[in-house]
Amino acid sequence: MCLGKNLKWIAVIFLMAISPYAFAQDQEASMPYGHNAKAGKYAHINGIKFYYETYGTGDPLVLIHGNGDNIAGMAAQIDYFSGKYRVIVADSRGHGNSGMGEGPLNYAQMMEDWNSLLNQLKITNANIFGWSDGGIIGLLLAIKHPDKVGKLAIMGANLRPDGTAIQAWVKPLLNRAVKHVDDMSAKQDTSENWATQRQLLNLLITQPHIDVTSLHQIKAPVLVMAGDRDVIKLEHTVEIFQNIKKSNLAILPGNTHFAPANTPDKLNNLLNDFFTKPFTMPTTEAIMEPH
Repeated sequence: MCLGKNLKWIAVIFLMAISPYAFAQDQEASMPYGHNAKAGKYAHINGIKFYYETYGTGDPLVLIHGNGDNIAGMAAQIDYFSGKYRVIVADSRGHGNSGMGEGPLNYAQMMEDWNSLLNQLKITNANIFGWSDGGIIGLLLAIKHPDKVGKLAIMGANLRPDGTAIQAWVKPLLNRAVKHVDDMSAKQDTSENWATQRQLLNLLITQPHIDVTSLHQIKAPVLVMAGDRDVIKLEHTVEIFQNIKKSNLAILPGNTHFAPANTPDKLNNLLNDFFTKPFTMPTTEAIMEPH
């Protein structure tokens, strides 16, 4: 996945398995997203400077990127939705222009950063799309702060970091990435911030730990998505879907974890339908039941 022209990121295995970082790198060359002085601001929250940008007007739509990525990774979604919504997109803690703060990265804190930003912006009942780690953050937000979430769409999210959720080929890649990052740190290499890269890898290897029963608390309608050849196991995506009371499932045919960047038109149309049309859960049984 773009390893040929991003060899310096070979250690950051989320480029290959989880994160759309490589696509963001390609987009940043021609787009201002993530570095737009006119659209960007810092919110001072939870001990860090939290960088965010806003585009368009109307009802709020929150876009949350994946591990190792930044605002630019959501470029295709910003382009599509900024003419329909007030799009709010941010660099997660420890990513892009946002600060790291004290202590190790964890999804609960990253979710609280988003909650604090939405509090500052006086936003409730927002539509939210979270990709990969962004989907994890979205689920936590819907569980812990349901007032912030109108509808939630997630792509390639997981509840736990083990083999019941993640494809088996990921672990060896992550192990090699950890070794490379540790070797570069030991050499005192300065070509990258290896301490940050280690934190991002630790996030993937050790988290999240979301009790599946906590999904029962989610009140908002949720669109659960994954590629049919995703890094997340199909059965785990189905598990998430089956444990959210008001949910629909979309397994994207011929697609991977990178659908928001690889096939944005198809995915954006799917998101647009979900956000704009009344939420329904038709059943085959109800249709076939004699009246």
